Amino acid sequence: MTSGLSRSVEADVRAATSRASRLRPAYGFDDVALVPGTETIDPDDIDIAWQLGEHHLPLPFLASAMDGVVSPSFAVALGRLGGVAVLNLEGLQTRYADADAVLAEIAAAPREEVTALLQKLYTAPIRDELVGRRIEEIRAGGVLAVGSVTPARAEHLAHLAVEAGAGAVVVQSTVTTNRFRSSKSRYLNFEAFCHALPVPVIVGNTVTFAATLELMQAGASAVLVGVGPGAACTSREVLGIGVPQVTATMDCAAARDEFYTRSGKYVPIITDGGMRTGGDVCKAFASGADAVMVGSPFAQTAEAPGQGNHWGMATPHGALPRGTRIRVGANTTLERLLLGPTSRTDGTENLVGALRQCMGVCGAASIPEMHDVEIVLAPSIKTEGKRYQLAGAL
Repeated sequence: MTSGLSRSVEADVRAATSRASRLRPAYGFDDVALVPGTETIDPDDIDIAWQLGEHHLPLPFLASAMDGVVSPSFAVALGRLGGVAVLNLEGLQTRYADADAVLAEIAAAPREEVTALLQKLYTAPIRDELVGRRIEEIRAGGVLAVGSVTPARAEHLAHLAVEAGAGAVVVQSTVTTNRFRSSKSRYLNFEAFCHALPVPVIVGNTVTFAATLELMQAGASAVLVGVGPGAACTSREVLGIGVPQVTATMDCAAARDEFYTRSGKYVPIITDGGMRTGGDVCKAFASGADAVMVGSPFAQTAEAPGQGNHWGMATPHGALPRGTRIRVGANTTLERLLLGPTSRTDGTENLVGALRQCMGVCGAASIPEMHDVEIVLAPSIKTEGKRYQLAGAL
């Protein structure tokens, strides 16, 4: 007969096993590699365009809605190259008529004082007339105007942006779900919101199959994938949350495919953050991304408003800042970053060229075909045979 103590031990073992089963491996860009195909394709013959609602977009690159990255002039410059820049409609551009002066103040602030300065600057009220003006400035450049809002302010600001001519709206927070519980505040009804706006609604951020599927069922036109991978974001350190981007993208891509099977509607996913090189970008597409959203690399361009500085959207939070200003330097241009030519050998410029070249050697003629490229776990991919590079000899 089994004693009560033994039964207790068995129960503890079962409970521990159950808890352990909740732990699974997750992989980031440095953990994997892409396998070349059995057919190769001329990079010039590869189609990297993607679709957002009615908008056919030549380059699958979006610039993050961060004040150090996107201004109206930056949005026009990127749009003319074929990409899309998302303007933060709750940022400095809509709080200050002369945002450049404020950006210069942030750039000049000592490191130990900058977060407090950001918290102070972002207490200025958002001005409705500036929301409309900034969207109009982008539209005047002849490109798609896109603005980002948080769920709490989405209903008011999004309608202002659409009235001014925005062609799409992003509803974005650190983690966004279709379901929210609170005893104090009302949450945005995504289904009603998405169906009420006459333009595509991109929703994010998320990293899971279930949350992505529910956002798509609610009417999202695209979903942003990524919690905490950005260079300027500290959510992973402060809150301990996040999923490495390769695994997160794969899980959310599976939700996209499931939703397409159920509904016949294809909803793109956009891998947001954590990409520094062309190799990272290529791995995001192979993991299932339809487009990528990039912050720090764009912040390094001469066209970016941050003067070589970059900070996350949650950095100015009044009680729990989850970001930091980083100095990335202004050492390239938008055209060189995306299209080259470049003399750099580290993959940080000509991201479009890298994507086309990678797709060519993998035998993928389009982004959907890139989703089928074989991926292998490869923890030594960046160190194998690279002793001299790692030693700084090259």
